[in-house]
Amino acid sequence: MKTSICDIVILGASGFTGKYVIREALKFLNSPNSPLKTLAIAGRSPSKLSQALAWAASPNQPPTIPILSADVADVASLRRIASQARIILDCVGPFRLYGEPVVAACVEAGCDYLDISGEPEFMEKMEALYHDKAVEKGTLVVSACGSDSVPAELGFLFNSRQWVSPAAPNRVEAYLTLESSMRIVGNFGTYESAVLGLANADNLQALRRSRPRKPRPPIPGPLPSKGSIIQHEKKLGLWGLKLPSADSIIVRRTLTTLHENSHGLQGVNESNEQIKNREAFWSTVKPAHFGMKLGTKSYLGVFPFIFFGIVMSLFAKFSLGRKLLLAYPSVFSLGACKKEGPSEEQVASASFKMWFVGHGFSNSNVFPQQSAKPDMEIITRVMGPEIGYLTTPIILVQCALVVLSQRDALPKGGVYTPGIVFGPTDLQKRLQENGISFDTISKGPLLG
Repeated sequence: MKTSICDIVILGASGFTGKYVIREALKFLNSPNSPLKTLAIAGRSPSKLSQALAWAASPNQPPTIPILSADVADVASLRRIASQARIILDCVGPFRLYGEPVVAACVEAGCDYLDISGEPEFMEKMEALYHDKAVEKGTLVVSACGSDSVPAELGFLFNSRQWVSPAAPNRVEAYLTLESSMRIVGNFGTYESAVLGLANADNLQALRRSRPRKPRPPIPGPLPSKGSIIQHEKKLGLWGLKLPSADSIIVRRTLTTLHENSHGLQGVNESNEQIKNREAFWSTVKPAHFGMKLGTKSYLGVFPFIFFGIVMSLFAKFSLGRKLLLAYPSVFSLGACKKEGPSEEQVASASFKMWFVGHGFSNSNVFPQQSAKPDMEIITRVMGPEIGYLTTPIILVQCALVVLSQRDALPKGGVYTPGIVFGPTDLQKRLQENGISFDTISKGPLLG
């Protein structure tokens, strides 16, 4: 086993999201019962890293922790920090531009890797290029360990597990609502990732065509109709706008992997009790069609997002358009995204709710035919603080703590979704203890 000087290295720690990750990690550094004993931060500028550490520790004095020099353009520096860490938390996006060298360094060094990417092409490319070698090296590579896509994944699994046999879901629709007492602006990095994702959408399709098609799990009942782009969910009092989000893609990847491994993936050195717990967890998860929508309380509230999506789609397809989108994010997003990001007051004022509306069958043994109509509904909810800068660091740090404390019960290595790695662990319990709740709202017959 390699000699590590750090349990966790936060890469890109001086960035807007990175400094919030530092602040969250410091809560658990050397705290009672925490597996986090050593922490380091890494990036291009030692002075900016020191400033980020001071901000994160305020009003206390910053702890004495290693500040490491690393640049995603400097492969040697990435190999150096990967050789010194048990886990790297990568906060340097857009990941399609900067993520692969970090993954490559971690895989080569046998250092586990977690990031906060919400970029499907990057994630699927890393799986295609590095999965086999990560298995060989014993490196876990898990993207989307933030607001993309843990609330959606664990929320779907939570809803799915409420369907007690012989009941089974046919589809689950998630509605994301963002709430704030102040107008909050989005992070430029997320905006830039979205622009580049739209610009390279053809690359993702080409990547998928180049890989063997994996069979999807059987789901009882009919294939849901696509429906309109805007839908009204009366029980929630929300209008939903369909989102081409990473969340839906990640959930489908998890269900496909689970279909191949019905009891999940075996841990490195699981105890008999851990094996029983994993198998018991996955035996209660039922596959379903999954969709993601942005929820607003008014019908008119969806139209700014439609306008934003149309403009971005049109401009992202050509070079000059992309330059304009990236040069003037506030203009093209109608003030929703700015390069300087939100203030601390804006972040503190915000929260999110993600509602999961599941439709299915009270007895899937009686209604197996494709023409059957669902007769049962289960609504669940995940909710927490501001989704980008508070919820994301909470999730990322808790995922890292699970890896530190339960590594023997996790897959030896490979490129996986968060749901596959963390679903059967105590991650949901940990999130609930840190301000992210999971609730069953209603369960009963589907009327109308």
